[in-house]
Amino acid sequence: MGTFAGHIVPGLALTLLGLWHTINTISAFCNKGCANFTVKFWYPFYGPLSRLKHLELIFILSFSVFAIFMQLLDFPFPRFSFKLDSFEHASMFLHLAIFAGFTLSAEISQSSDILSGVSGILAAFVFCQELFLLHFHSTDHVGLEGHYHWLLQLVVFVSLLAALAATSFPKSFPAALVLSISVVFQGCWFMNMGFMLWFPDFVPEGCVMKSAEASIDDMHGAVTCGSLAAELRAMALANLQFSWILAGILLFTGCVCLKLAGKCTPRNQSTEYEQLHSRGVPVAIDGFKQADP
Repeated sequence: MGTFAGHIVPGLALTLLGLWHTINTISAFCNKGCANFTVKFWYPFYGPLSRLKHLELIFILSFSVFAIFMQLLDFPFPRFSFKLDSFEHASMFLHLAIFAGFTLSAEISQSSDILSGVSGILAAFVFCQELFLLHFHSTDHVGLEGHYHWLLQLVVFVSLLAALAATSFPKSFPAALVLSISVVFQGCWFMNMGFMLWFPDFVPEGCVMKSAEASIDDMHGAVTCGSLAAELRAMALANLQFSWILAGILLFTGCVCLKLAGKCTPRNQSTEYEQLHSRGVPVAIDGFKQADP
């Protein structure tokens, strides 16, 4: 993953997955209401073909297996790469494949309702292992690269807490929404790291990219800054990027909430009206109370 494409491709996949969950989570809450809402760790795709229903799980499973092979095989030569950091990256995708494979099997066997809690636990362990392997990475991320990875760990930690909360409280809309937003944030931050650390035109002023011929044991990170002042300035810029990206995601989420909420009638109010109307009870309209006979 220590390349430009190695950050952009998984980052884009995470971003699209997180956006898919964000929109579907908000839509489900608006349509079902607070009382009937239930956290889902995947959403079916209703397309022209019924076989596409499990498209999300198939995509996650296929992408994870593909990423594992990309990490373990030394392309363009068809031989295994025995680099420790490659095994660590592959282990992250392994847990993601376990989650997707189990959830897909539960859906096919029609036991997803009983095993939904297990899927939630497996989802939480995906973020748990990601955080563990990022924190104890064999490649010593120091300097500017280390700062970017430390900020990434904050986002993964929020994803872990949100996944545990969504599993423990399956009716919690905030937990489900925070989980979706954090996945979008992870994807956007991965792509941002790809540009800022592995694309020469975006390297901060006063810093340079480490050459590809540099030794593997050189622990200066992907970008080396010429002075302490340049490194501190680059870290401050990373903090601003972190804040701005989060602001953009929250702005998008707020717009989606307003858009979908305006199209949906609150389910609890509609149900209450139908119950009162079926009993012949007068209903107050426009804030005026019906006088007692």
